[in-house]
Amino acid sequence: MSESTDHADPPEGTDVVPVPVAEDVQVAFDVGELPGGAKGAIEAVLMVVEEPVTDVALASVLELPVEEVRTLLEDIEARYASGDHGFTVRNVGGGWRFYSHAAYAPVVERFVLDGQQARLTRASLETLAVIAYRQPVSRARVGAVRGVNVDGVVRTLLTRGLITEASKDEESGATLYGTTPYFLERMGLNSLDDLPPLAPYLPDAAVLDDLVSEARP
Repeated sequence: MSESTDHADPPEGTDVVPVPVAEDVQVAFDVGELPGGAKGAIEAVLMVVEEPVTDVALASVLELPVEEVRTLLEDIEARYASGDHGFTVRNVGGGWRFYSHAAYAPVVERFVLDGQQARLTRASLETLAVIAYRQPVSRARVGAVRGVNVDGVVRTLLTRGLITEASKDEESGATLYGTTPYFLERMGLNSLDDLPPLAPYLPDAAVLDDLVSEARP
């Protein structure tokens, strides 16, 4: 027996209020009628994002051409570049977001160091630097460069989301580690190509191989 899809009529005199379907509900607005126009709308979105947002995503929300949004973003960035404000807008990690202005770095650093108990240790920073410049790299090779066991530090960096298991070494089967997009975001970089040229000061791969061999029992 099939189930009936008919619905009983409401009692006479009852007002029927249509209930909108959630997926049909959209917020209607005209960017041009907003107090700050398109620039203000972009700034409002950047204030609430938790990670960098692309110009394509912003253009989709505002229903504006991507090129126009890019121009507006560059104008906003230029507006805050002087340092009159404590913040600026930057294109980092493949997207845009607000950052504290570099001119106020000493103040921000003091605040972070005084209030952040879970900051990275020197050992973590050194390990992260080796991974950043030599990725993909195994824990054994990182340990050979630093001269200490780095298992605990690597776990910390994994937990923080700064590095990830990138691949496996075909010969030894060892896990190889690399940095994440979050690392680029925290470092204020667009890509690994923007890292300072420190790699020449690290041991060559052949030297690392010798160190790893010597470190093994």
